[in-house]
Formats: sequence, C-alpha cells, structure tokens
Amino acid sequence: MTGGGNGIGRVKGGVTGALAATLLLAGCATAEMGSGAGRAGGTVSDNPLSGGDVSGSAAARRFEAVRSSPPDLRAFLYRMPKGADLHNHLTGAVYAESYMRMAADAGLCFDVKARTLVAPTAQAPCGDAKSARPGAAATIADGTLYPMALDALSTRDALPVSGYSLHDQFFATFGRFRAAANSTPNSTGDLLAEVVDRAGRQGERHVELMVSFGTGPAAAIGKAFAWTPQAAADLSGTADRLVAAGLPALVAPARQEIDAAEARMRSLLGCGTPSARPGCAVSVRYLQQVSRTQGPGPVYATTLFNALLEAQEPRVVGLNFVAPEDNPVALNDYDLHMRMVAEAKRRLPGTNVALHAGELTLGLVPPERLRDHIRKAVEIAGARRIGHGVDLMFEDDPQGLLQTMAGRRVAVEVNLTSNDKILGVSGKNHPLPVYRAAGVPVVLSTDDEGVSRIDLTNELQRAVQEFGLGYGDLVGLARASLEHSFLPGDSLWSAPGCTPPVREDSCRAVTGRSEKARVQWGLEEALVRFDREMAGKP
Repeated sequence: MTGGGNGIGRVKGGVTGALAATLLLAGCATAEMGSGAGRAGGTVSDNPLSGGDVSGSAAARRFEAVRSSPPDLRAFLYRMPKGADLHNHLTGAVYAESYMRMAADAGLCFDVKARTLVAPTAQAPCGDAKSARPGAAATIADGTLYPMALDALSTRDALPVSGYSLHDQFFATFGRFRAAANSTPNSTGDLLAEVVDRAGRQGERHVELMVSFGTGPAAAIGKAFAWTPQAAADLSGTADRLVAAGLPALVAPARQEIDAAEARMRSLLGCGTPSARPGCAVSVRYLQQVSRTQGPGPVYATTLFNALLEAQEPRVVGLNFVAPEDNPVALNDYDLHMRMVAEAKRRLPGTNVALHAGELTLGLVPPERLRDHIRKAVEIAGARRIGHGVDLMFEDDPQGLLQTMAGRRVAVEVNLTSNDKILGVSGKNHPLPVYRAAGVPVVLSTDDEGVSRIDLTNELQRAVQEFGLGYGDLVGLARASLEHSFLPGDSLWSAPGCTPPVREDSCRAVTGRSEKARVQWGLEEALVRFDREMAGKP
C-alpha cells in the first residue's frame, strides 16, 4: 500500500516537529509558496494532459460503440483506469449495510423513532424487533425494520419522511451512523478497508480521504478558550495562545491513530500476502477536517492543529472545512474562517488547502449569500482546490473569478450525484461545462459515495450521459485528478519531453525522484494495458 506507512517518521517538507511548532507559536511570516500545480483538466484542446488525440485507439472505439447503452457503458467505465478521488469523506463513503453490521457486532440498538443507531444503557437496553429500540442484529433480521434502517442511514429512499428535504436527510445520516463508525478502537481501519478496496476494484490509483484524526482534543482546547472580538481581530496572537495551550502535544497521538487505522486496514485487505485485495495497490492520503458549524475557538484550534499535523505527518496532505455551508454558523463566520485558514498558511506555508465552497444554490439560502464564497476561498484562504463550486454563476463577477481560477490552476472537485441530491442541481443547470470552457481544472469525485449509494464509475457515467464527454475527456479528467492531488513531488509532465503518450526514457528521471510522478506513471501504464484489452490483445 503506497499510502499506508511509506515514510512514517519522515519529516514533511523539511520541517521538523519542533520547528513546525516554533513557526506556529512565533507567527513566522514566510511568503506563501506557489501551488506548483500543472495544467490539466480543461477542455480537450487546451493542454496536452487532456487526453490528446485518442480517437483511433481501441478503447476510444469501444467507448463510442457502448456510450448509447447505459449497461454496456457502465461495464466499460468500471474497467477503465481512473486517476484519483480527491473529494471523499471517509465516514460518508461507507455503505449503510456496513454500518449495520458494525452496529450488530458492537451490540448497538436502532432507535426506530429517531431512526438512529445508539448504544444501549442500563435504563434503555436493546430490545427485540417489536420494541422501539431493537438491537441492530434484530433489525437486520427483520424484513420491515432493515429497509427502514438503510433508508435512515443513507439517501436510498429519496424522501424518507414526507416534507423532509433530501438536503437535510443527507446531512442527518452522519449523526445517525456515528455510533457505529466509532463502535470499536479499530473501526476507522474497517472503514478504510471498505473504501480503499472499492477504489482499487474500480482502477483508482489514489484517494485523498477526509478524516478527523485528533481533532476532538484540538477542538476541546479551542472550546476552553474565551473567544472575544479582540481574539478575532488579532488572529496571530490568538494562534500563539492556542498553540501554547497544548496543540503540538496532540500530534503524536494523532499519528498513532493513523498507524493503528492503517494497520487494521492492511490486515483486513491482506496487504503483503498472496491474497492481497485490490485496495492494497491504491495510494492513500488524508485531508484533516474542520467542522465549520462549531464556535470560533474550536474551528481555529482545529485549523491550526491540522496544519501542524500536516507539517509532521507525510500521510496527511492538507485540510478542509466540512459540514453544511448553509448552516447559520457557517454562513455568519465564513469570512472569519477564511482568515483563520490564511493565518495558518502564513505560519506554515506548506499547508495544502482544499475547501468546500459554493455548495449552495438559489432557494437554499438568500441570493446575498451566493455572492462570494468561492472567491474568498481562493483569494483569502488560498485554496488550491474548491469542493463543489456549484453557485459559481451567482458570484459577483463570475467571469473574473473563472479567469483567476484558471490562471492560478485552482481545481474544482465536481460531485455530480451529491450536487443533484443535496442541491437539486444537475444537467444543464450544473456549471461543469462553464468551468471547462474557461480552462479551469476539473476533477470528478464522489463526496459521500456510501450516503449517496454510488461509486466513482457512476460519476463518470453521469458526466458522459449528461454532458456528452468523450473518451479523451475522461482520460484528461483522470490525469487532472492526479495532477491536482496533494501527493508530494514534481509532476510527471514536468520532465522535458515527457508528454502523452509517455515514453519511459523521457520520464524516468522524474519518476525516480517524485512520488506523484510514479503514481501518474502507473496510470499511464494502466491506460496502455486497457487499450490493449479493448483491442483483444494480451
């Protein structure tokens, strides 16, 4: 497993743990580093990474033969090599059936009225299938309760409760399966095994999973901090006090959490054995989450902690703000949050930032709330990737924003099914073609594939069927997803003469020194094998 343990104990970016803590505490004002992102993910003609002329390839011919048949197209796209899934929440990526099995193993109950998994107590033990709180095992065995539970823990049923929006149902699921996700000390490893193996079976080369290693204790430090208007006005001084309150001491336990989760994952997948499952070949990295619906103290402390953890842990490659963007706290504190991210990046310039921004649409919030979230995420917080970006054309000066994003090579993580289910935005109403026409890098991702009951192949199929993308477009999107990953090292395409179709002699120098380039090279090799498979050659 290339992401699971390679470089454990190494120093990331040459910053030692002690120095990283010193930079945070001292507020070192180092100039922000450039993104280093290459050109990828626009229209087919705008750059050499977009797939080039593949019209004569066997894979392209096969694609054209099946694109009008959804079942055949699904089978083709499942086999097609993929790049990376860069926007994937670990807990939301696990299917409800898995959470129910975990709940049954842990002896949890299913609260029928609240439609949530809960731990039993002496006062309220789990009952049988006829009770208001049957055990998870009894729920699974009951033909009426089990479908109800699966609907409650996902969006399997479009409207589980009359008048209850799919947006609200989507976000409610996380609280309902939380007890199962945290049911054992090793449960995170179980989640990883499912999600990473699903990625491997679809031919994904890399995943960046949103997780929360150690963020609970970090948020507790922030919650104990007395937040005042002065604290918001002096974010540098406030950061000094939060760091001094104990954030650096939380890094080592968080790294141990990652060690334990990955050890469990590798054990379940049989990595390093003759029976190793496909997930063992997938590169895995983590984006640390910050819940934007908390108070300012916990949000800032978690942001700083996540930046500090990234500086010392190679498996953590960035941070992201999560939870509903339309939440009242998230809306009211949005500007403050962007400033917090900017201050964390100022202190530790190597911090990678991918932010949920523009996961909004008209009707969900007043029009005034659609004017500037994407722009502020790019221009204030310095995000290198934007998650969703759906309200693009409601922003002030959207064309200027597109030019800025294209010029800075800020990628957009497009989640078609999620955007449809949460926001009701799909097809002609989705800005995907607008981003591509403007030359903004675009990648396809799943968001919460378990909650939405999809996989990455499904998102490729939607892109083909709703937007008419061709095989060359899909190859370009796959390449773009690795180009805009936060994997360390130079891009494969930075080597002189290393352009699609690649030749080993022209690319060997960069693959020898760069992990990113090696993963990209693996995709290119897989694409060649896929083309031979489509041609019926061994």
